[in-house]
Amino acid sequence: MEPTQLQDTSISPFVELDRQTWARLSNKMEQPLNVEDIERLRGLGDGLDLREVRDVYLPLSRLLYLYVTGAGATHQATMTFLGEKTRQTPFVIGVAGSVAVGKSTTARVLQEMLRRWPQTPDVQLITTDGFLYPNAELERRGLMERKGFPESYDRRALLRFVSAVKSGAPEVSAPVYSHLTYDILPAERNVVRSPQVLIVEGLNVLQPARTRSDGTVGLALSDFFDFSVYVDARTSDIEEWYISRFMKLRSGAFLDPASYFHRYSKLSDFEARATARRIWKSINEPNLKENVLPTRGRAQLVLRKSGDHSVTRMLLRKI
Repeated sequence: MEPTQLQDTSISPFVELDRQTWARLSNKMEQPLNVEDIERLRGLGDGLDLREVRDVYLPLSRLLYLYVTGAGATHQATMTFLGEKTRQTPFVIGVAGSVAVGKSTTARVLQEMLRRWPQTPDVQLITTDGFLYPNAELERRGLMERKGFPESYDRRALLRFVSAVKSGAPEVSAPVYSHLTYDILPAERNVVRSPQVLIVEGLNVLQPARTRSDGTVGLALSDFFDFSVYVDARTSDIEEWYISRFMKLRSGAFLDPASYFHRYSKLSDFEARATARRIWKSINEPNLKENVLPTRGRAQLVLRKSGDHSVTRMLLRKI
């Protein structure tokens, strides 16, 4: 394999790689996914294809596999030092980014790719949507128009959940969120049972810890992460992706009378685009700029997308 040429500067905590350089780091591994897999994993409006998986996610799965096996070696060294034998706790990966940027697709692809490695067949995925407060509680708190902002989540419950997983609890459950009804499903739970790897995907998973009223600082969710990925793109591109996705949902999921957004299915094309842009400008863009984007620098890896949804640059934190 040719020597890797990296763009490295002393003033940045990241090493920057272009797509061509990154793709070579897969070490000539075979593509494990097929067209049917891609169709199943791809999110609405996302441009994921076999080439994207080969060039971007195959090298990333190799990097993560090396991190996971490295964590296993560290665990073994610690047990040797302590003279004890305990089970290794799950390796936790955080995936962050804006609404409509494609982070859910990234999380699903990583789950599928890591499952193909021989030592990590048990990879489970949880989204933080389940930790949104129910709509009734959001209404009570006056937060329905700020759904997705940090204060709309039950952060204590989310911290307890990931802390329990990372502590080695044999079984931990999380609430389930329905994108159809736009609310928590009170009778359902998502159960995580001692995974080798847990992927936690959500808007605010890289938020720093809050300062308490007494001046002390609590734990951040990212304190429990072994690796984190931020999916990045120009704000103007994400806005167009959001509007495009809204238009597809209008003629798809919104047609279901059970959908919370069923009323939007009756809008004309002009009205639908105007509505989508208004929602973006009033809710999603402010949340991105105020809360999500400032956490980008906290990630171990930033995947930078171009206007066609393809990943073109990677920033990997120096160690």
